[in-house]
Amino acid sequence: MSPELISILVLAVVFVIATTRSVNMGALAFAAAFAVGELVADLDADGIFAGFPGDLFVVLVGVTYLFAIARANGTTDWLVHASIRLVRGRVALIPWVMFFLTGTLTAIGAVSPAAVAIVAPIALSFAARYGISPLLMGAMVVHGAQGGGFSPISIYGTIVNGIVEREKLPGSEITLFLTSLAANLLIAGVVFVLFGGLKLWARGASAHPPTAEQRTPPPVGATTASPERDGTEATTTGPATGSGATATATATGRGSDTGTRTGTGTSTSTDVETPRLTPARIATLAALLALVVAVLVLDLDAGLTAITLAATLSAVWPDDSRKAVNQIAWSTVLLICGVLTYVGVLDEMGTITWAGEGVSGIGVPLLAAVLLCYIGAVVSAFASSVGIMGALIPLAVPFLAQGEIGAVGMVAALAISATVVDVSPFSTNGALVLAAAPDVDRERFFRQLMIYGAIVVAVVPTVVWLVLVVPGFG
Repeated sequence: MSPELISILVLAVVFVIATTRSVNMGALAFAAAFAVGELVADLDADGIFAGFPGDLFVVLVGVTYLFAIARANGTTDWLVHASIRLVRGRVALIPWVMFFLTGTLTAIGAVSPAAVAIVAPIALSFAARYGISPLLMGAMVVHGAQGGGFSPISIYGTIVNGIVEREKLPGSEITLFLTSLAANLLIAGVVFVLFGGLKLWARGASAHPPTAEQRTPPPVGATTASPERDGTEATTTGPATGSGATATATATGRGSDTGTRTGTGTSTSTDVETPRLTPARIATLAALLALVVAVLVLDLDAGLTAITLAATLSAVWPDDSRKAVNQIAWSTVLLICGVLTYVGVLDEMGTITWAGEGVSGIGVPLLAAVLLCYIGAVVSAFASSVGIMGALIPLAVPFLAQGEIGAVGMVAALAISATVVDVSPFSTNGALVLAAAPDVDRERFFRQLMIYGAIVVAVVPTVVWLVLVVPGFG
């Protein structure tokens, strides 16, 4: 049995054990990377750790740390209320606002993970507050980022168009951009309908979170809503938000109290008032704005910038951020970093190239085309989308040069297949969504993202192949 095939079978075993035994897949993947790297690929520790995603580790820690502080001091509450005012109370519009916001950011040049890192924590906090499915909100953010990701001035668009030019293939920048935008818009529309969007429309305009009677059933991957979100009487040890008809809270730190506080810690409110801007919240908003400017304008690393801003806020307001470190998504960090380290071992030992070359050698152009789309989708669900596009487009050159397959459609199909799957929790964007979601059962949400990502992997390559590649054959 070849080393490449052994490495693929070990990956399958990791999936099976993690799924059936409820073991953190990242820990299993680290063990697999060590075993396969040492015993099969003859790699030393440096070779194994070469695949460790240090940049993603810092992004996940930094972004979740910063937004944990924002949640602790009530800044996200303020942003949620501001968003509701922006859309005049129509909660159903918020997922689409997030879609087009991330799409605009990537279309004007933001790296897709950077745009998701900025938007996802706000979007998921909003989803938790208003009973929106976290899967719906997370998918809208990611598909929005990918929808704008192939504009002629975007990072993805520039890279793919450069590869096409270098390989001397026919290309169309506008076709690439519009087909990716249309594909992600279509998927977003389907997700919106399937995961509660129509019920959000039926809810109409609302200035406050739904009551227990108005709320839709718990969204996919979410835990039971907290009592204060349901508008019932509750006792809690956290900051009071006053977001229901009656809420009783024992306040232990700075919060976003919007009701009238009594001497015993009881706050009663019949309406939701906009949280006040305290110095801590103003500073946090300034930090979020600084993150946007640093990433989009100054081209600084999102993770290092976020963790620096979080550390600064912690130093000035230690009471607000004392528990924020514990709210960093450590289990998600372990999972993602472990799996991507193993994928790095696969890349180092040539497994990905081996699979791609085997497909490109098939003598049936249409079959080779659809298989390359599937390889792009599967590998990109775990690894760099840009990296896999850079590898697959050159592999497609031999049969594209025969003139039987249209180059413009094939390149667009490969690009869409390799990026639309970034909703997978193993990709950078999916990992950011998983890490940013508050008030969810993370294991369940992880499984739901994994299932959704698997459906996208199974369906989208065939659809784009039928629409973009088959009509140009012959």
